[in-house]
Amino acid sequence: MATVEVNNLVKKFGKVVAVNGITFKVSSGEFFVLLGPSGCGKTTTLRCIAGLEDPDEGEIIIDGVVVNDLPPYKRDVAMVFQNYALYPHMTVYENLAFPLKMRKYSKDEIDRRVKAVAELLHISDLLHRKPGELSGGQQQRVALGRALVREPKVFLMDEPLSNLDAKLRVYMRAELKRLQKELGITTIYVTHDQVEAMTMADRIAVMNKGKIMQVGAPKELYHRPANLFVAGFIGSPPMNFFEATLSTRKGGYYLDLGFAKIDIPEWMGQEISKKTTEVIIGIRPEHIKIATSTESNSIETEVIVTEPLGTETIVNVKLGNKVCKIRLLGELDAPPGTKLRITFPVDKLRIFNKYTQELII
Repeated sequence: MATVEVNNLVKKFGKVVAVNGITFKVSSGEFFVLLGPSGCGKTTTLRCIAGLEDPDEGEIIIDGVVVNDLPPYKRDVAMVFQNYALYPHMTVYENLAFPLKMRKYSKDEIDRRVKAVAELLHISDLLHRKPGELSGGQQQRVALGRALVREPKVFLMDEPLSNLDAKLRVYMRAELKRLQKELGITTIYVTHDQVEAMTMADRIAVMNKGKIMQVGAPKELYHRPANLFVAGFIGSPPMNFFEATLSTRKGGYYLDLGFAKIDIPEWMGQEISKKTTEVIIGIRPEHIKIATSTESNSIETEVIVTEPLGTETIVNVKLGNKVCKIRLLGELDAPPGTKLRITFPVDKLRIFNKYTQELII
């Protein structure tokens, strides 16, 4: 097992700053995920750790050793690429065995490891085929197996499940996490899929435009997002946002959304007023409740469309000039045009500064 430290990493491509001074530390045996939209710098960060890109500034430290000047093969890391990178003239068995042969393992040990990984990845029946005879998903599983079979100090994975079908992807999430914990190998995993990140990671670094927005455990990012970007990126469906103004009446505080007014506790109003009166409130679809007509803070809405998912229903309603998503357990028979009253539980609201976009409450 090994630790990985990235200190003030900067990587530029011409005038484009792909990675802009990021710092993080991955503990020994940790499953660490770099999460963010396309072009945010997460793959470039991974390639710098692997030694496939040279940083312009900063240090990369693996197991206490600065590796900036070490070639990839001396870093004892294994990387799974998004584009497979398999040897086309070799069989699946030979592709899996190749890194072990290069390290002069015995034939029996190679055979044992290859067959064990092949069974895990459901490719035992493909061992005598060549990559050109495989589907994209099968090729990706072979690429994943080639890294797993080595048992290196560090796994570096660049969206390794992206080409698997939905059912196999769900299965492989659990299997990959289980295997990583059994082997205890430090893993840095890149994905744009926040569901994948939330279900697999010990900790997540959310990236945007070459910078790290927040690092934390999945629950921390979900319940206490540091800013508007993290709040909107974590969660499925994403958090609903509305502009609001902090106001007072009869000595109490409320948030004026234009189409509704939400009374809030005095402590909350005082905390917000220390920073600003112009805010953005966020609430997750699963936290919105169907209300009775007499319930305080209830808001009348109109159903636009429902998305039945079996065990739950996503309800799209009109709020002001925006669409708001509500996530309800079970089924809801509400055709377009149906009037619904909803309520935003105050303890589930997240309040952000409209101008800095930082979390206030």
